[in-house]
Amino acid sequence: MNKVTRLAMFDRLAIEIPNPETELQYSSSFELLIAVVLSAQATDKGVNKATAKLFPRANTPQTILALGENGLKEYIKTIGLFNTKGANIIKLCQRLIDKHNSEVPQTREELEALAGVGRKTANVILNTAFGQPTIAVDTHIFRVSNRTGLAKGKNVLEVEKNLEKWVPKKHKLDAHHLLILHGRYTCIARKPRCQSCMIEDLCDFKDKTES
Repeated sequence: MNKVTRLAMFDRLAIEIPNPETELQYSSSFELLIAVVLSAQATDKGVNKATAKLFPRANTPQTILALGENGLKEYIKTIGLFNTKGANIIKLCQRLIDKHNSEVPQTREELEALAGVGRKTANVILNTAFGQPTIAVDTHIFRVSNRTGLAKGKNVLEVEKNLEKWVPKKHKLDAHHLLILHGRYTCIARKPRCQSCMIEDLCDFKDKTES
């Protein structure tokens, strides 16, 4: 796939999705951080349902710590891996208080030093909370990138590096959410909706669906 085709793909996606943003509900960088940690191997809908009850009760490092690990788990027990996530969030909150004056740090290194925060989560925070042109490769982006030929790779890091290299500069900031939303609603896993896809004619996918 060449530079002109990639630009055309993103131009069309930007028209189709004029306000690309996360579907996680949050009102601060800290709330976003907690929501993203909870979202690993879980749906945004499931996370939003839990945080709708959690955040009115506790939405700062101090107030979540005051809940305690068991108290926190009562709010997130409907989410997969809630035991591990609960323990990590408690450690994360303590570190934010001890090392960052309760603020969410704005560098990858500092974010990845937080419990439960890996490269993908750090990329989401840097992009969504702080407006940095990072791309967090989740299952949707990995699938779309490989299926369309946009940025092929054998693993998420390889896809991320190729996207960093090939996404047109004007779309770098929004590329993360454009690709996620396209993968979530159009280029779905089992039977992609090729006939309603705005980039179907630009896509390298050989087995396009007819309905």
